[in-house]
Amino acid sequence: MRAATLEMDVRTGDPEGNLAVVLAGLRAAAAEGAGLVALPEMWATGFSPGIGEEELAAAARALEAAAAASAELGLAFVGSGPVASEDLPLPLNRAHVVDAGRVVASHDKVHLFSPTAEHLAFSAGQAPPPVVELPAVGARVAPVVCYDLRFPAVARAAFRGGADVLVVVAQWPEARAPHWGALLRGRAVETQAHVIGCNRIGEEEIGRRRMRLRFPGGSDVIGPDGRSVAPVLERSLEAPGRPPSRLTVHELDLDRSRKLRREVPVARDERPERYADWLR
Repeated sequence: MRAATLEMDVRTGDPEGNLAVVLAGLRAAAAEGAGLVALPEMWATGFSPGIGEEELAAAARALEAAAAASAELGLAFVGSGPVASEDLPLPLNRAHVVDAGRVVASHDKVHLFSPTAEHLAFSAGQAPPPVVELPAVGARVAPVVCYDLRFPAVARAAFRGGADVLVVVAQWPEARAPHWGALLRGRAVETQAHVIGCNRIGEEEIGRRRMRLRFPGGSDVIGPDGRSVAPVLERSLEAPGRPPSRLTVHELDLDRSRKLRREVPVARDERPERYADWLR
C-alpha cells in the first residue's frame, strides 16, 4: 500500500488558495502511485476566529472539489474541516475519509483544545472513530483528529474496530513537536497498526484567543514496531504566495502488522472488563 502526506501552509481566509494546494498535492500523489493521501486538520479554512456561514460554505465547496479530484485520480484522502450540525449550537471539526469521490466515513473531533479556545468555536464529537475498508488500497482505515492523539481511548477504539491504519490529521505546533513524534510512535505500538501523521507547516494566529503559533510539519508514517517507515519519495510543491508544500510518499507493508498481531496477541490478552472500574 502506497500512502502520502501533504504538509501545507494552511491560510485562514484563503480557502481557494488552500484548495489549489490540495488539488496539486493530490495530482502529484496520484502520479507517484499513492492510493491514500493524508491532509492537515482544517485544511480548507484554517482556524478562523469564528466559523460562520461563509467559512462553512467555503469548506463544503472545497471538500466537493477535492472529492471530485479523488474520483478523477482514483485515490482516497483524509482531512478535516468545519461542518454545521442541526442539533448543536456550534460546528464540528469533522474528519472525512473520501474514496474515489465519495465520503465513505466521517469522524468528529472528540477532545477540543482549550488553550486556543477551540471549545468556544466548536462542538465536541461523541463517537469513536469509524473503521472503514478501502478496497483499492487493501486496508481498514480510521481517522483521528489532532488533539485526540493524546487520548488513548480514541486509538484503542480504532484498534478494537480492526484498523490497519490510523490517519492523524493535525495542526500541531512547534513548541510540542516532541510530543507529536512520541505519541505517533506510542499509538502505533499499542494498536499494532501503521499510523500516518500529517501536520501542517507555516505560522498562523489560531482560534479566538489569536495565539500565534509556528508549525514545523514533522509528518511521519510509523510502523507497528514503532519505527518510522522510510519514504520512497519526497517532493516540494511550489505554492504562490506561501511556503512550498511537502509531499512525502511511503510504502506500507500491512502484513507486518498482521504478523505482529499473531505473534503478540494483544487483542486476545487484554482485559477490558477491568479497565472501566479503574477509570472511574
